[in-house]
Amino acid sequence: MATSASRSTIFPRDPMDNIRFTAPFRVQKTRLGTPCSEVKQTQQSNNSTNKRSLHREDPKFATISLSLLAMEDPPLQKIAISGPTLASLIQRFSTSPSSIHGLLFGHVTPLPLTLSDDDTSSAATPTPTLLATVTGFLTSPSFHDSSGTVLPSSLPNSPLLGWFSARRRSPLRPSMREFSVTASLSSLTQFSSQIQNPNSEPSLFPPCIFLLLASPSSDNHHSHVHTHEYRAFQFRPAALSFEPRSLDVVNIGPAFRGHYGAFSPNSNLPPLDCGPHGSPMMMSEGGDEVLGKMKQAAKDQRELDKCAEGFEIGRLSRMMGSEARSCTEGLEELYQKMLVKIENLTGLVEKSSAMVLEQENHNRKLKHKILRSAASE
Repeated sequence: MATSASRSTIFPRDPMDNIRFTAPFRVQKTRLGTPCSEVKQTQQSNNSTNKRSLHREDPKFATISLSLLAMEDPPLQKIAISGPTLASLIQRFSTSPSSIHGLLFGHVTPLPLTLSDDDTSSAATPTPTLLATVTGFLTSPSFHDSSGTVLPSSLPNSPLLGWFSARRRSPLRPSMREFSVTASLSSLTQFSSQIQNPNSEPSLFPPCIFLLLASPSSDNHHSHVHTHEYRAFQFRPAALSFEPRSLDVVNIGPAFRGHYGAFSPNSNLPPLDCGPHGSPMMMSEGGDEVLGKMKQAAKDQRELDKCAEGFEIGRLSRMMGSEARSCTEGLEELYQKMLVKIENLTGLVEKSSAMVLEQENHNRKLKHKILRSAASE
C-alpha cells in the first residue's frame, strides 16, 4: 500500500494534501452572522486582489509564474529512492544540530503503459507516466537567498531532480518559503534531467521534486527511539501547486526483487576465457602463443591467490565453461578457500591491533614517567 507520508509504520493521508500552495494570500475577517452571499463576494474580491497584488507587489515572482505557466511538465506517477540513500539522508539529518536542506540527484524513466481492450478506454490516447529514482543527495545550505530565489551560480553543473528540506519538530507540510524555492528551481530548465526512453524522442524533466523530512513536535530527546517522517511532492508549474507522490524505498520488501536482475557484479577474480581450448598438438605449433598463455595463466593465478589461496586457475576455468554443472564440489572448495583467506586476514588485523594497543600503552607509561620525573625536579 503506497502512502504519501512515511515513517516506520503506515500513516493515513494528511488532510493538508488537498490544499494547494499558491501565491501569498490575504485573509479578511468577517462578522458572525454575515450572509453567505456577502462572504462569497468578499472571497471573490480577495482572489482578484491577490492576483493583482501578485503582479504589482512582486514582479520577480510574477515573472517566474508566467514562465512556469508556459511549461508543460510531464506526469510523475511515483518517486523511488534506494534504502542506503534514504538511510544516509536520515542519518545526516539526525546528527545535524539544526535543519538542513540540499539537492537531489537521480534519473527519470518511463513506466510501461497498461493497455485495455475496452473501447471507451482505447479511444483516448494514453499518457505515459514517469518514475523518478533518487540516487544521491548533496547538502547545500546556500543555493538560494532569503526570499526563496535559487542562485544558479551556486548549483553544480549537472542535472537535478529537485531538492529536499529536513526540519525538526515541525508539521509535515511545505512552507511558503519552500514553495518559492521549488517554484524558482523548477523554472531553471538548464538543470533538467533527460528522460531515459529509447523508444521516443528525447525530452526533459524539470527539477520539480521536493522531499520533506521532519521530526514530530512531541519527539522525546531522552528516548532511544528516533522517529522521522518524510513525504515527497511534485511541483506542478502549470497549476502552481504541490501534488503528493508515493515514495518507494528500493531494496525493502519482496516487490523490489526484480531490481537484482539488472545487477552488474564486480569481482576480484581474474577474467577468464570460457571458449573451447585447443589441443596440445595445436598449441605446440606456436611457441610464442604458448609462452604468452603461460604468462597470462601465472598472472591469473597470482590474482586468484589474493582471493582464494591454493586454488588452481585451471579448475576455475573449467567452472566458468560448459563443465560448470559438474563442478559443484569445486565451487564449494573455492568458497572454503576464500573463507580461509578472509580468516587469515582477520587474524592479521587482530594481531596488528593488539600490537598497536600494546605500543600505545607503552607510550602512555613512558609519558607518565617523564611527567613524574619532571614534576619531582
